[in-house]
Amino acid sequence: MKKIDYLQRILTARVYDVAIESPLEPAPGLSHRTGNRVLLKREDLQPVFSFKLRGAYNKMASLPSRRRRRGVIAASAGNHAQGVALAAQALGVRATVFMPERAALPKVDATRGYGATVHLVGATVDESLAQASAFAERTGAVFVHPFDHVDVIAGQGTVGLEIVEQCPDVATVLVPTGGGGLLGGVAAALPDGVRVVGVQAEGAAAWPPSLVAQAPTALPVMRTLADGIAVGRPGDVTFPQVTALVDEILTVDDDALSRALLHCLERAKLIVEPAGAAAVAALLEHPRRFATPVVAVLSGGNIDPMVLGHMIRHGMVVAARHVELRLRIADRPGVLAALLTLIGEQGANVLDVAHSRISGALHLGEVDVAVSLETRGHQHIADLSEALRAAGHGLIGAVHSSGP
Repeated sequence: MKKIDYLQRILTARVYDVAIESPLEPAPGLSHRTGNRVLLKREDLQPVFSFKLRGAYNKMASLPSRRRRRGVIAASAGNHAQGVALAAQALGVRATVFMPERAALPKVDATRGYGATVHLVGATVDESLAQASAFAERTGAVFVHPFDHVDVIAGQGTVGLEIVEQCPDVATVLVPTGGGGLLGGVAAALPDGVRVVGVQAEGAAAWPPSLVAQAPTALPVMRTLADGIAVGRPGDVTFPQVTALVDEILTVDDDALSRALLHCLERAKLIVEPAGAAAVAALLEHPRRFATPVVAVLSGGNIDPMVLGHMIRHGMVVAARHVELRLRIADRPGVLAALLTLIGEQGANVLDVAHSRISGALHLGEVDVAVSLETRGHQHIADLSEALRAAGHGLIGAVHSSGP
C-alpha cells in the first residue's frame, strides 16, 4: 500500500471509543541535555498504559459482527495482550491470548483482569505467535496480529496524527520499534520532511539485518530487558512500509535503556517500561543528532516492579552512582574505622562492608576489604580513589556494584 492509502485508513481509524488522545509534554531535562526542544508523547497514559489498544481496537471494530462472534486470538508479551483484552471487553467479544511462559506477571494478571483467557506458551513472542496462529486455524477465531495488519497499523498511526496536531513544527519523531506497526503507522501519518527514526533494543534488533538483506530476516536469538519490542522478525506487511517511509533505525543496548529509565524516573517523574524508554535512550546516546523539535514516543508504562528495581539499580551502576571499592589494609584496630571515616568525608555513602583475612595473596597482618558505596558519578569515584591512595590505603580496584 502507498502512503496515501495508509493515511486514508489512519484518518478513518476507530480508536477513540476506548483510547485517549495522549498528551504531548515538554521534557526540560532532555531539552537541556540535548540542546534541543524535546517533547514526550505519553502513550503510557492510555487505559492499558500502552499504544497497543489503538491498533487492537481498530482491527476488531473493523470486523463484521459475524466474524466477531467467533472470538479473537492474540499473542503478546503483555501490551498487545492487554489492548486486545480491553478492546474485546468493550466490543463484547471473547478473547484468547497466548503469552510467553516468562511474561511479566503484572501483564498476565492485567490481561486476565480484562476478561481474556490466557495461555502461557513458548519462550518468545514469536513462539507464542505460532501457537496463536495454529489455534485460530483450528477454532475459526480471528487472529489479531500485534503489528502485521493494515488495520492494526492504521490504529497505531493515529499517534502520528496527534503529534502533528499537537506540534505542527515537529522535525524528528523517535519511535520504539519491535515488529514495526507503530513505526510504520506513525511514518504514514506524518508529513513528508519530518524525519522518522525507529529505535530498537540491541539484543533484539531484527530490522538492521533485515534491511541489509532487503527482506524480513529472523534473529537466531534475542536477549534484552525490553520485552515490549523483543520481536525476532519484522512483519511481511510492515517491512515494505517501514523500508519506504522510515529514515533510520537506531539500536540501543540495555545499559542505555537503564539510563533512560532512570532519567525518566528522576528528571521527569515518569515510570515507563524498558521498551517505552527506547526513544529517550536514543536521545541520551545521541544528544546532538536530531533536528528540533524532537518528539520521543513513550510507548508504554507496563513494567514488572521486579524489573523496575533491577533496571534502577543497573542504571545507577552505569551512571557511576554505585561502586564497590576493593582495598588491602592493615589488620589493626582503628584502620577500618579510619578508612570509613575518610570515605564519609569524601561524600560517599557506605552501603555495605565485607572483609576477608583468607587469601593466598595476603601477607600476615593484612585484610582485604570490599566497600559498596553510593557515589555521584565517575569524577567523584576518581577523586575518592585518589584520596584513599594519598591516605595510604591500598586500593586494589573499583568494581561496578548494583548495591546490596
